[in-house]
Amino acid sequence: MTFSVNSSDQAKTLRNLNRFAVVESPAIKNIKRASRPTKVISVTSGKGGVGKTAVVANLGISLARLGKRVLIIDADLGLANIDVIYGLTPEYNLNNFFKGEADLNQILVEGPAGVKILPAGSGLQQVTHLNSLQKIQFIEGLEALDEDFDIALVDTEAGISENVTYFNAAANEILVIATSDPASITDAYTLMKLLSIEYKQKKFHLIVNVVKDAEEGLDVFQKLTMVANRFLNISINYLGCIPFDKKMRESLRRQKPIVELLPDGRSSSAFENLAQCLISLPAEMHLNGSLQFFWKKLLMVNQGEAI
Repeated sequence: MTFSVNSSDQAKTLRNLNRFAVVESPAIKNIKRASRPTKVISVTSGKGGVGKTAVVANLGISLARLGKRVLIIDADLGLANIDVIYGLTPEYNLNNFFKGEADLNQILVEGPAGVKILPAGSGLQQVTHLNSLQKIQFIEGLEALDEDFDIALVDTEAGISENVTYFNAAANEILVIATSDPASITDAYTLMKLLSIEYKQKKFHLIVNVVKDAEEGLDVFQKLTMVANRFLNISINYLGCIPFDKKMRESLRRQKPIVELLPDGRSSSAFENLAQCLISLPAEMHLNGSLQFFWKKLLMVNQGEAI
């Protein structure tokens, strides 16, 4: 599949966004997706080194074990590692998609517990900043996927770059990963502040990673809530914490997520509890959680970008 990057095609492409061009009958596809909306959750952090991608990898498996069809989109373009954590060696990645060498169905790979992954390419600077035409290509590529999903986890890069705000502003639910490190707390607050002020995001979920006990996780939540209540008009929903596990390093070295390496361990139980929390979120918090809404909103977020 080859995609044109001629800017003269943009207006025509934008006019056709609502027709959902897919292989299957559009009417049938729309009925299927209307009856099975996808929860789209961005998983993000204000700084690197908080274990965000490991959380995504283990949470994806935990959700799949609860009977959910899970898609992980590796949105850390240029520094991808979901496939590494899962021990996969995909033939294609998103860089191939944007170069017109493969469609998303060819890129999609299966990981543990049936989790599906759209891998990005490590060290590939060509796609670290998506232009508007590439975003449109992505929308159409996702619409053409042969599979439907219950939950899509979007693993963003760390920080507050344009790509990070881009994916977070489009997701229906934003899951922030932090640790008890003061720098992590400060950067998590900075990210939420930016998304609140610039993109009008008012609801955030929080997971505190690598804690020594539950009290440490609650302490991080209380610190963030205190400063947010003072300076921002946002709500932070505390989902829970992940305990420090000395086996996590071995898990990463063996490219086997901790929920598979130690399924009966404390960390695995914590991930299962978090997966249950995500599934049980009140309906009003994910009414618009479809992939179609997500990607169209992505385009709207950046509609002023020059081509």
